Amino acid sequence: TVGSAVVKLKFDGKDVKSELSAVEKETNSFGTKVSGVFKNVAKVGTAAFTAMTGAATAFVSKAVKSAVEGFAEYEQLVGGVDTLFKDASDTVQKNADIAFKTAQISANDYMQTVTNFSASLIQSLGGDTKKAAQVADKAVIDMADNANKMGTNMTMIQNAYQGFAKQNFMMLDNLKLGYGGTRTEMQRLLADAEAISGIHYDISSFSDMVEAIHVIQENLGITGTSAEEASKTIQGSLNSMKSAWSNLVVGLANDQADFNGLMGQ
Repeated sequence: TVGSAVVKLKFDGKDVKSELSAVEKETNSFGTKVSGVFKNVAKVGTAAFTAMTGAATAFVSKAVKSAVEGFAEYEQLVGGVDTLFKDASDTVQKNADIAFKTAQISANDYMQTVTNFSASLIQSLGGDTKKAAQVADKAVIDMADNANKMGTNMTMIQNAYQGFAKQNFMMLDNLKLGYGGTRTEMQRLLADAEAISGIHYDISSFSDMVEAIHVIQENLGITGTSAEEASKTIQGSLNSMKSAWSNLVVGLANDQADFNGLMGQ
């Protein structure tokens, strides 16, 4: 049954006791001391094993609970992605699967982030879901790059992007790119990006804002930070590993998951 696990651990101390008895009988002047030592070891070993058994049971129980909850969230998120991106849903899911190394976040976190602004993104692209999947991936990676390079909390950056999708620019300064939290400052960012790329960006288009922010971050040397740190730094590697672990836990409750692939990651 999905989400169920049975762990059987058995410890039989009879043989140990019989050996202790034999040792005690065959020792003379120091027999009492020897048997005493062995008995103490046996007691400690039994207690330790009991503790280990309890810890193992607790770990398995927690792992199963996390797997079921994570997979339930995964199913819900995939349903949302299917609804929003339609034929491009597979692209979003594939990008989510490798987000542990491109953005140092789990697949669930990736899809959650994308769905928070995808409706506005798709609308700004005239319903082009294939293009929206590409821009969404760029946005999530830019968020992660900004968080890793500038040291800003990822949630604050996600909130900023969600605000941009609603024409709210108060949190633009969360990105620490040198722009304040006003509409005028976002217009200045778009103008600066246009000067660099030669492409005109419309402030009424969320997609254009994402593209412009990408240009500015690329110009500042922020782009690609997450992927580079995931492969070259301790903190980045740990973040990537934790995200890959989260994916593995979700996969434990998914009979369609590539378990060997998740283990490899």
